[in-house]
Amino acid sequence: MNIFVFRNNTVERFFGKEYHFSGYDDISVVPQDADSYVWWYQVPIKYEQNVLAEEIRGYIHKLNFVLQQLDVKKTFVALTMDTLYAVPFSDDDHRLQQAIDNYNTVLYEVEQTYSNVKVIDVREFNRSYSANELMDWKFYFISQMGMNPKLNKEFMAWFERKMESIAFKRKKCLALDLDNTLWGGILGEDGIEGIQIGGDYPGKAFLYWQEALLQLSKSGVILAICSKNNEQDVLEAWEKNPYMVLRKDSFCAWRINWTDKATNLKELAEELNIGLDSFVFVDDNPTERELIRQILPMVAVPEFPEQPYMLPMFFKHLVEDYFKVYSITDEDRKKTEHYKANAKRAQALKSFADIDTFLESLDIQITIEAANKFNIQRIAQMTQKTNQFNLTTKRYTDADILRFIEHGWKIWCICVADKFGDNGITGCLMVNGTEIDTFLLSCRILGKGIEFAFAKRVMVILRNNGTSELRAKYLPTVKNSQVKDFYEKCGFTLTDEHEDGSKDYAIDLLTADLSIKDIYNITIK
Repeated sequence: MNIFVFRNNTVERFFGKEYHFSGYDDISVVPQDADSYVWWYQVPIKYEQNVLAEEIRGYIHKLNFVLQQLDVKKTFVALTMDTLYAVPFSDDDHRLQQAIDNYNTVLYEVEQTYSNVKVIDVREFNRSYSANELMDWKFYFISQMGMNPKLNKEFMAWFERKMESIAFKRKKCLALDLDNTLWGGILGEDGIEGIQIGGDYPGKAFLYWQEALLQLSKSGVILAICSKNNEQDVLEAWEKNPYMVLRKDSFCAWRINWTDKATNLKELAEELNIGLDSFVFVDDNPTERELIRQILPMVAVPEFPEQPYMLPMFFKHLVEDYFKVYSITDEDRKKTEHYKANAKRAQALKSFADIDTFLESLDIQITIEAANKFNIQRIAQMTQKTNQFNLTTKRYTDADILRFIEHGWKIWCICVADKFGDNGITGCLMVNGTEIDTFLLSCRILGKGIEFAFAKRVMVILRNNGTSELRAKYLPTVKNSQVKDFYEKCGFTLTDEHEDGSKDYAIDLLTADLSIKDIYNITIK
């Protein structure tokens, strides 16, 4: 990855080896071969306020010039500007602050104009440090560093999280304990009316905590319960305690029993059909936290606050460390409902003697739609997050996909609905020339043969448009072994198998059996 940074100060210490840098305040060279770009201009050190404000306004013109030279399908990350050092000579001199505010406002306006521009607010990082910590004058005079290089590790970690949020990478599920975690007290001892939720402190802190978690679930994070408790007592508390914000319907799954929590988390992962590395486990008991860290090291286990008044800051760190994304899609907002509907499907399957009869009863509706400006963000998100049913596991941004379309790639996504609900956009297939570059499906629609219906219908579309042969690859990862034989099952011929486990395939679309079971209702858009 080749990333080019436009800057007006020394910032090399804050970025990794894959980054390359402009000269100070130099936009004379705008490299076209970079994969993506970063724009980080800091407030210069000057004492004449009108000159300083005018220089900041000039940065806006330079930014617009650079953007006009670049491929709009390459990601361009712009950091906001913040004052680290300023000496106005009167309290009513707001020229510098107005210039900075205007500069940041323009960044957000540019973001609305250019779909490839992503703005990161550097003030979020700066708020964690004092003015003396943020700037070290020795380093400024020696090497023109506008920020203290001693903060480079902290900044790199923060910036990496921001880049991951742009790439839609975040944890999927928050598994929560109950007693002294979602409410104060112990339900089995204090009773439904005696647990602390609502009212005065500490109940008020737990109320705020539950309200925050409810909003987190609406952003697409799955909430689950992993608690040693009597299930019937908890069900009654959810139903009868008037101050309870999170109730039974707020959770996609739960294990409320006396089994060890490592076993319960494994079962939750299996039920939800997501990896354990997608979990964050929150529990007030340090012994339970250490158990999960030792037995399930892939699960994230943050330290729970010692006092309830610390819960708001704990929630803030949870979001920033594990769940924040740059933008939230409609599919994210509906995720809780999707997983609840899957639970209903699993329950319904038990009443049928064979799978085909069950699938026919679902009334499965499949919509295959070409990539467009309304679904590209979701397609990019799936390439970043989907691991199990993903034949090549290539990660792309929305800017990448826009560029692929411009270069002639054929890209489709799939929407799946049935009598239990609409799963939304849950898969994509990308064809570069005559080769499948990416084929993936969300885990929540697997087990119904939809992957074969999707692949074969796309192959019919390609055949009808003049493609006679199609090639494909399987690239193995730690998590996608379940699809290692998918292409053989879909009618492809294995042409080569390599030492690393990767496979090459081909299929003759003119002679292949591309028939699909009639249990699927397929619409092409």
